[in-house]
Amino acid sequence: MNTTPAMPTMSGKEIVDLCKKHTLYEWSAQSKVDPIPVSSAKGIYFYTPEGKRFIDFNSQLMSVNIGHGDERVVKAIAEQAATLAYANPFMATEVRARLGAKLAQITPGDIDTFFFTNGGAEATENAIKLARFFTGRHKIMARYRSYHGATSGSITLTGDPRRWAAEPGIPGVVHVLDPYHGIERGWESAESSLAMIEETIQLEGAQTIAAFILETVVGTNGILIPPDGYLEGVRKLCDKYGILMIADEVMAGFGRTGEWFAIDHWKIVPDLICMAKGLTSSYLPLGAVGMRHHIAQHFQDKVFYGGLTYNSHPMGCAAALATIRVYEEDGLIENAKKMGAVLTQLGKEMQAKHPSVGAVRSIGLFGIFELIRNRKTRQPMAPFNGTSDEMVALGRFFREQGLYTLVRWNTFFTNPPLCINEQQLREAFAIIDRGLEITDKAVA
Repeated sequence: MNTTPAMPTMSGKEIVDLCKKHTLYEWSAQSKVDPIPVSSAKGIYFYTPEGKRFIDFNSQLMSVNIGHGDERVVKAIAEQAATLAYANPFMATEVRARLGAKLAQITPGDIDTFFFTNGGAEATENAIKLARFFTGRHKIMARYRSYHGATSGSITLTGDPRRWAAEPGIPGVVHVLDPYHGIERGWESAESSLAMIEETIQLEGAQTIAAFILETVVGTNGILIPPDGYLEGVRKLCDKYGILMIADEVMAGFGRTGEWFAIDHWKIVPDLICMAKGLTSSYLPLGAVGMRHHIAQHFQDKVFYGGLTYNSHPMGCAAALATIRVYEEDGLIENAKKMGAVLTQLGKEMQAKHPSVGAVRSIGLFGIFELIRNRKTRQPMAPFNGTSDEMVALGRFFREQGLYTLVRWNTFFTNPPLCINEQQLREAFAIIDRGLEITDKAVA
């Protein structure tokens, strides 16, 4: 019998060289790409082929919430693959039925119907469609300090500079300012920000606006936790003008903030909710947009014009169900809350010790450091949409010391898997403590 020999194990350099030769890396000039070769992962750690261990302090892309290599999820995926690897979305499967029912239990309020997608960007794309079909209006409001995905519609919703290269984008998107105006100017009150939003609604014509989409807690644009009264005020404005409120929980959902969804902190029920990432802990691709009961009922007699070959993919649904069980069995939502308090305290200690730390923000295990050059002027350590020698050096130090996290502009993130314990948190912060000596030297 002829058998195919196993592929030989490649070195880290061989992996990187071949990947760079034959694949295009995202958001990068290819000559600048310097990826970490990854061969295995377990818990909060991942490893190179040569055995170097990294603390995954960003949960990859804020998504491997339960940690790496959980055997319960791996087993569920394997069993589903052996039983039914695929069924097209016009069919009904047990795993799809069970996942929809489970999500209806854990999502806010009367959200009880879900359209499944391949990921977060497609969830926001279909949220746009749902809002427009339901209201008969065409404009979508979004915020400048936001990221909603890289597909055509979602990148137009995105407010940050990743949008620029994709413009003009889809028509009908209106951006508004956030209550946060950067490390130099800081925060404005919820009342002032809400007044600006209402003025924009009036100037645009409320009767033309289908929805206002917002990250409940802003992710890559700063872990911006809304001031008291802000989300409540947005909900009231949406109700006043017949505008749907869309909560983008792709990054903040599934325990990241210490609740099932970040919006649960404020006891708000959005009309639509987008999710992905932590839904399967990124073990397989899957996203969803959930909708309130009356919105789902609208489509009982009206066509929803949307579809995806991999909508409700059985293996993705199996991964999601198993992942949700892990959150529940291991108490990971509560652990995120408990370890979040430790993360907050460690952040405060770093800010008190290091003059380059201008701000530290976190909610649950969703955190960020903002670095500055001057305590008085609050000048950021790197310019908006740029970097600096110091931030590059800090990122290099983290990598050398085996700490993986996202270093962006004048910030770096603290978003470990929700299974992390206090000893592991302190180990990561010991590396951060040493690394901040690099940026402290640049402070005037």
